[in-house]
Amino acid sequence: MPEGPELHLASHFVNEACRELVFGGCVEKSPVSRNPEVPFESSAYHIAALARGKELRLTLSPLPGAQPPRGPLALVFRFGMTGSFQLVPSDALPPHAHLRFYTAPPGPRLALCFVDIRRFGHWDLGGKWQPGRGPCVLLEYEQFRENVLRNLADKAFDRPICEALLDQRFFNGIGNYLRAEILYRLRIPPFEKARTVLEALQQRRPGDPGPLAPKVPTPTLGGTPEWEHGSLEKGGRGHKTLQPHQQQYPAGGKSRKKKSKGAQRGPEDQVENPPPPNKAPSRTQRARRGLPEQTAAQQPEGTSLQWDPEAPRVPEKGKRRRQPATSGRRRPQKIKADTPSLEPEETSAS
Repeated sequence: MPEGPELHLASHFVNEACRELVFGGCVEKSPVSRNPEVPFESSAYHIAALARGKELRLTLSPLPGAQPPRGPLALVFRFGMTGSFQLVPSDALPPHAHLRFYTAPPGPRLALCFVDIRRFGHWDLGGKWQPGRGPCVLLEYEQFRENVLRNLADKAFDRPICEALLDQRFFNGIGNYLRAEILYRLRIPPFEKARTVLEALQQRRPGDPGPLAPKVPTPTLGGTPEWEHGSLEKGGRGHKTLQPHQQQYPAGGKSRKKKSKGAQRGPEDQVENPPPPNKAPSRTQRARRGLPEQTAAQQPEGTSLQWDPEAPRVPEKGKRRRQPATSGRRRPQKIKADTPSLEPEETSAS
């Protein structure tokens, strides 16, 4: 998802790519987009961009003498999940180009396109930044810092630092990947209370050496922070804070796939030199292949069971013998040898 740095780079791209270009005509919107129409038309105008946090403002400024005479128009974009700007030839528009600004002749006709594959991006007319967002962490650092330290009593800082960093009232432009990088590089426990982490900054000025929050203990296991191990998955600190969809990234980037039974056993459970598997075919396999029965002398070493040729054959466990189909008459019941016959001893000769 584009965050503060991505929108800042997008504004640089628009300013560099469109500096010498003159745009003209109407602004064209994709028919599938649900964003508002842009009622702007001019024979010649310039485009400039400015980013602030997770927003980007595009200003359309008509040149002197352009027709029809009108004032500038500003649009504020939020990129959503996949928003971006591309400058392409007008006859080779990319898919999902939902807003298009065309250059004026002479010269090859180009199009500055706002491309958004997932359509989560949005633009508003008027050029006003979204209310409630704090100062930009990149371009307004002093105001951003002052806004955070002045509001440390706010209930937003009662939450863990990993959650507070997503509050755009104080951290405008910070998203998921940035908060993870910030906390990891500064070695800050992600589930520590945000106020505990940030209150140390009230006695420091920007650029002063020293740790960010000396009061924050850094629990370690084997020399690395506790949250890098599996303790969060086994009920360690912050386990209740993690949701099921957040428990997919264990320590060290190892896979969470269930290991086989052999891999789960400890080293003390493993046999140093396990016996080689018996590769000799079984009796059933020999019968199917038409091989002769294996005698006792031919049996491999280590087998304690001896085959008795006179013993009755036992059907293989789990397999049912297939019975032949009958011709309609009921099959006579077999009579055991030790059961007295139910028929009379004297029968008439047929």
